Amino acid sequence: MADNILEVKKLKISFRTNNGTVKAIRDISFELKRGETLAIVGESGSGKSVTSKAILGISAGNAIIDSGEILYDGKDLLKLTEEEMCKIRGDKISMIFQDPLSALNPIVKIGPQIIEALILKNKASRKTARKEFNQKLEVLKQNMYESFNSDQKATIDDLIQAYDNFSIKSLEIETDYNQSHAEATEIISKLEDFLFRASKHQSLNVADYAKTFLNNFKKVTNGFLINNYLDRIATSKAALLELSKTDKDNDELTEEQLEKLNELESLLLEITNQEKPDFLSVAFYMYSNKDADLSKNYNHDTKQMLAEYLQTNFLAKFLSFVEKALINSHNKSIILKQEVLSCLDALKQYFKAGNIDKKEAIEKVSIAGDLVLKSIDQLDVFKDSLAYTFKDSIIANVKSYFYSAKSNVKEAERFEKQTAKYEALVSKGKHIDWKVVPAKIVDLNDLVENIISKIERLEANYIKEIENKDDFSSFDSSLALIEYFKKKASEVVYKVTKAIAKEQAIKLMEEVGISEPRLRYKQYPFEFSGGMRQRIVIAIALASNPDVLICDEPTTALDVTIQSQILELINKLKKERNLSVIFITHDLGVVANMADRIAVMYAGKIVEYGTSEEVFYSPAHPYTWALLSSMPDLKTTEKLDAIPGTPPNMIYPPVGDAFAARNKYAMKIDFEEQPPLFKITDTHYAATWLLHPDAPKVEMPKIIKDRIERMKQEGGSEDGR
Repeated sequence: MADNILEVKKLKISFRTNNGTVKAIRDISFELKRGETLAIVGESGSGKSVTSKAILGISAGNAIIDSGEILYDGKDLLKLTEEEMCKIRGDKISMIFQDPLSALNPIVKIGPQIIEALILKNKASRKTARKEFNQKLEVLKQNMYESFNSDQKATIDDLIQAYDNFSIKSLEIETDYNQSHAEATEIISKLEDFLFRASKHQSLNVADYAKTFLNNFKKVTNGFLINNYLDRIATSKAALLELSKTDKDNDELTEEQLEKLNELESLLLEITNQEKPDFLSVAFYMYSNKDADLSKNYNHDTKQMLAEYLQTNFLAKFLSFVEKALINSHNKSIILKQEVLSCLDALKQYFKAGNIDKKEAIEKVSIAGDLVLKSIDQLDVFKDSLAYTFKDSIIANVKSYFYSAKSNVKEAERFEKQTAKYEALVSKGKHIDWKVVPAKIVDLNDLVENIISKIERLEANYIKEIENKDDFSSFDSSLALIEYFKKKASEVVYKVTKAIAKEQAIKLMEEVGISEPRLRYKQYPFEFSGGMRQRIVIAIALASNPDVLICDEPTTALDVTIQSQILELINKLKKERNLSVIFITHDLGVVANMADRIAVMYAGKIVEYGTSEEVFYSPAHPYTWALLSSMPDLKTTEKLDAIPGTPPNMIYPPVGDAFAARNKYAMKIDFEEQPPLFKITDTHYAATWLLHPDAPKVEMPKIIKDRIERMKQEGGSEDGR
């Protein structure tokens, strides 16, 4: 659904080892909503990092993706090629690792490492953005054609062509402006450093500095930035030229020279602090009036006049056409989705009936998949990943069913032969140093249930959309579409040069809390503390402005004070950048004040899932109790409980609840059968037989009850510190 930016569905991951196959992830599902923080908590080996690496497509070489889906932006990440994944990894989804030093090149200065992250993604993203911009604009045009009479076709063509041309042009003007602005800012920085050193009577080569300032000034060329200051700029350049001709041994400034440089600094500050032009209205006016040069005498009144000109001569009319096109696209989609529901119901009944024929099944799911793709609203900028991936995914599920059916027969034959051989050797009294490998039989009923479940999830999505069809807002959708075009256009024209990348790198360093970024830009990783190195890694992760940030134990290697600072920084960046965050940790206390929802993992399964308040105030699984009981805080007077025993050997996963052997509340059924996720509330689930209606009532440990009461009295969550 549109609220979810990332969805993990029924994910299973194993690892080949010399001792056998380790079942690392055992059928987990969760969603990450836009703008939220989801914490995944559990002991080492629970599967947290395996999950995060699978999302990024960086699983170890011996990893086996047994089944499942990871849905993002209309794609199943598990089915993408490495080339396709490179366009997402580090660009749309970034990661902060546990050890910042291992994530940095020790012999390369910090600045170039951040610059590399900025430049590497730029070329590929520009090409992709142009393609996506053109495709969406073409869909918009076709829906405009369908929404108006044929006599409006020429008008629509003119509107679309105009918007295509001047929206891209506006970003070209803005990019040029920003490049000049960055150069001017660079001069200010160098000039401030020069004047500071001059005030301390340090030895300076005045002529060389003046030449540097002059060369930088030549790159400040954007008319909107400088045209109102041309006379003063000429005077300052003449002063710099004169300074550049002074004796190279001269390292003292006269009062007059100092005054000239101070005037230059004031001028540059005035230039860089100007109100930015409205580039869209500027571009439209230049598009409509080919000879217009708006950079001369551009001011606030000009800006207001151009905004009114854009609104009157283009924007109002264009938006009215856009709104009708959006309504047309939405209505077509709803009609087609109603047809799809009939097809999905028939498909569901086919799989429920059994007697599945391979050729027939693939034909049926292919037809249904094509209908689903056809029913998608192509002007909706928020992609329903389930619909986009439905066809490929369900075909893969059907093929997996028939592959497993065939392999089950072979595996049964292999097991029977090996068992017979083993027994024959035993009967002869032979010494045997090997064991019969258990038969790996895939439950075909489970595979059918997965197919049916996928159909039902899509059905539920479509039913909800049809029921809420009248809530569609063409106005809100128009704004979202315009923002989409603006974003794609900016990616098209935004060419990152080394000069731009350097300025952005410095701003990123400043954003993540690194003081004196221009000075520290040239330092090596070893010259930073652990906390500062982690801030640099965060800056690199943010370089491409990702949608999703995965934080894999980012505070584990830091002391308590620095941990708190890094957590506050991640929270701040999340709000400012509207990031969606997956935060992985073994320490529940770390996420008390930052997680919106929490998934508690144990032995490759999610054992409890709920909002932060539900997990902290109403924990339901004994493993969650154990984590909370072992979590220190300043006010607990009782002895903290250690979790007894060790996690199970996942080469041979337990038949029942994996936590049973360490759970003092375990019942007989815990050793015999895995518990399902019992629903506690609409947002809170836990996989423990203690929630079964027939289970004995068990109170949570006193240390947790006391802590919860104390938190309620204090009106907030403790952070465990």
